[in-house]
Amino acid sequence: MIRYHADGVGMPKLARLINRQWIKMVCEKYGRRPGDISYIFVDDDTITSLNQEFLKRDGPTDIITFDYCEGDVISGDIFISLDTVRINATRFCQTMAQEIDRVMIHGILHLCGINDLTGEEKKQMKKEEDKALMMKSAIYAAKALIRTYKEETQKYYDRYYIQKDQSHEDKH
Repeated sequence: MIRYHADGVGMPKLARLINRQWIKMVCEKYGRRPGDISYIFVDDDTITSLNQEFLKRDGPTDIITFDYCEGDVISGDIFISLDTVRINATRFCQTMAQEIDRVMIHGILHLCGINDLTGEEKKQMKKEEDKALMMKSAIYAAKALIRTYKEETQKYYDRYYIQKDQSHEDKH
């Protein structure tokens, strides 16, 4: 189960159903299954405190992931600073939604066992984030195709059966 909380900040708009499908797909790619995952959106003050207390690092960061995984089931608390995400979105010429997606999946990738402590690991993490973000884009594209197919099918159905019904009425 995926839960979302906001502590001291407004809750960002999220595509929850698509996120659930997306996270499941990413987990499956690494031979994992999603368990209890909580996203907690906070401000820089809160994430700075967590960073100091648990990681012994000073200053804010965009994300801190607490891993509670057991076996192939991933579970954890993922704290995301919306203040830092906003700064990074501007810095990297991304929308806020794009940067939120990146840090959300970054936390999932950590729970799947991908680290980013060394330079090489950071490069690999970035590649995996990019692949995961493309998966989400594919979900949106598939949904758009399905919607278009349904609309076109409905138009055809309406046109065919309305014409058929009208010609049937004309005969009587």
